[in-house]
Amino acid sequence: MTRPLPHLRAAYPYHHPLQTRWADNDVYGHINNVTYYAYFDTAVNAYLAARGALDLQSGAVIGLVVETGCAFFAPAAFPEPLSVGVRVAHLGRSSVRYELAVFQEAADTACAQGHFVHVYVDRGTRRPVDFPDPLRGALAALQPV
Repeated sequence: MTRPLPHLRAAYPYHHPLQTRWADNDVYGHINNVTYYAYFDTAVNAYLAARGALDLQSGAVIGLVVETGCAFFAPAAFPEPLSVGVRVAHLGRSSVRYELAVFQEAADTACAQGHFVHVYVDRGTRRPVDFPDPLRGALAALQPV
């Protein structure tokens, strides 16, 4: 398996600012690897909620994670401010592949990058559903042109 190269900040149409927390660090003095997944989740859901594309509390449609991955390139640590770049690599009928990258404040290359595949389902039945128009529009805006 070939190791990916870190992506550039400009490759991501949306950036969500994050302030690291003391609890994000592990005993080795840097952000723990599992915390990056929480950063990814926060960035995606903040983007969708801000655009009215996803009602996290009572919406009929919710996204379930079915696949994740992450590659690490440089350590980050509290109290660094970070940002998470978000883009959509594939948009299907009910599934989307998000690509995400974490950037340190002054860096143009990612210190970590990964992906999430979400399948959007009916909240009650947990069966896949077509994207509602507002959600499809918000996701389409994250695709490269």
